[in-house]
Order: sequence, then structure tokens, then C-alpha cells
Amino acid sequence: MPATASHRIAINGLTDIGQVRNENEDNIRWYNHPTLPFGYVVVADGMGGYNGGSTASTIAVNYIGKHLEAIVNPTFQSCTPNQQELIIQSTLIEAINVANAEILLAKQKNPQLGQMGTTVAIAIIWQDQVTISHLGDSRAYLWDKQGFIQLTKDHSLVQELIDSGSLNEDQARQSNIRNQITRALGVTQSVDPSINNYQLTQNCLLMLCSDGLTEYLDNGQLDYVLSTHRPALECCYRLIDDANLLGGKDNISVGIIEYTLEAAHQSSSQATFTAPPAQPDEDITVRKFVQ
Repeated sequence: MPATASHRIAINGLTDIGQVRNENEDNIRWYNHPTLPFGYVVVADGMGGYNGGSTASTIAVNYIGKHLEAIVNPTFQSCTPNQQELIIQSTLIEAINVANAEILLAKQKNPQLGQMGTTVAIAIIWQDQVTISHLGDSRAYLWDKQGFIQLTKDHSLVQELIDSGSLNEDQARQSNIRNQITRALGVTQSVDPSINNYQLTQNCLLMLCSDGLTEYLDNGQLDYVLSTHRPALECCYRLIDDANLLGGKDNISVGIIEYTLEAAHQSSSQATFTAPPAQPDEDITVRKFVQ
């Protein structure tokens, strides 16, 4: 079936300084191909004090974005689906490594930026395939008519305590170490991003965000907004408004991909993803690739 006829995507993204900070250290970049069902969202939450955080997040989204936008070319389009999947994954890994190296180089050139680094969350969509990657505590979620799922697990000290059973989710949200991350861009010479690939089988929304949003809105509240607020892409504005009304202590970034599959091609499955024998929070996903 022709890809351009059966898959449609629309993308929107927004970043906001919040109510307290003097500078926005978040950055977001997104792209929607004008004729093909290809696009991406990159959210980066910088750290490192005045100017440093915004520099790191800007480097991250720009270098990653430029690499991703070069994926769809005549050679790529002539490849098989399996080959295309591998091209996307290898390009993504290269992009993350280049961004990491560029941040380290900027720190070397300017000692005032010596403490900078950034989280990153990335979603790349091509036809019915979506690749999700992240470092740190910026997150990716999926919403469809069957429910709401968090696709990423934070690289943070608090998440390690949750995994060990020392903290529950409510305690973690109040912890004074909740912002201490264990992986980021621009901190070490090598990086270890989490990367997963999924197949979409019905209409859905993919949402990426920085922790300026999830500090205030839990998964139930995010689910409610994505379920009820339309047009779907305007959820970006609604979610940022909600976080600001609740305090807006941090910068806030939200990106949303709206994926639509023509009715004739929609799966009769009872879930957006076919269920594998996996953990309970992944019971509506097909994880095709893991790093």
C-alpha cells in the first residue's frame, strides 16, 4: 500500500520559560516532511547554570535534527523496510554521538561552560514505525483509545530507588534528589542512550516533554488532557498552561506527533501495539529493537 496514502502525521512543539527561571535552558526542534509520512521531535533540557544549559540543549537539538532530516533521500526510499529501520537507528546513534562530542568541544573551548550538559528525548516516525530514544529524565509517552503508556524510563537516581522498591511514585515526585540524572549528553566521552522501536497499528498521539511538565502533572493527568483536549496538537499549549498555573518552577517543553492511519488499513487489534510477554507497563507495545 502506498505510504503517502495510508499514513498521515502532524507535529507541533512548544517550549516555555515558566514562571520562575530567568532563562529557558530547554530547547525543542521538530520536523514534518512536506510529502512523506516522516518526522521527528527532539526535546532537550539543559543544565549547567546561566547560558550553559541553553547552549548545551541548543547544540543537541540542532545537531540531532540536522542528521535526522538527512535520512529521507532517494537511497533511503529505495531500501526495504528492514533496511530503512536500520538506517534510522544507525543515523540516530550517530547523531547522538556527534551532539555529545560537540557539547564536549564547546566546553573545552569555553571553560565558563564547563558544567553544562543536557537531557534529550527523541521520537522519529516513518510510516507506521516509531523509534524512541532518550538520555536523562525527559520523557516520551503514547496515547490511543486503548490507554496511555510511558515509553521511557528515567535515567535518574530517583528511578533507581523506585526500581529497588525504596520509593514509590508519589514519594519520588517529592524527593529532593528528583533532578539528579545518571545519563546525559555532554558529560562523558561516550553515551549510552536507550533506544526502542515500535510499530503503530492505529491512530495515536506521541508526546515528548521535559521534566518541567512532569514535575506537576502525573500520568493520569497527562492522560486526561490528551484524551479530552482537541485539536490534539493544541495539547502543547494546554499542558504548558497547566504546568505554569501549578507553579512553573522550571522551563517546560512539549512536543506532540499525531499519527493517523486510514480506516481501511487500521488493525482490528485491541491495542495500538501487539502485546509481547513483557513487563506490565509495556503490555501494549511491540518492542522491535532495544539498545
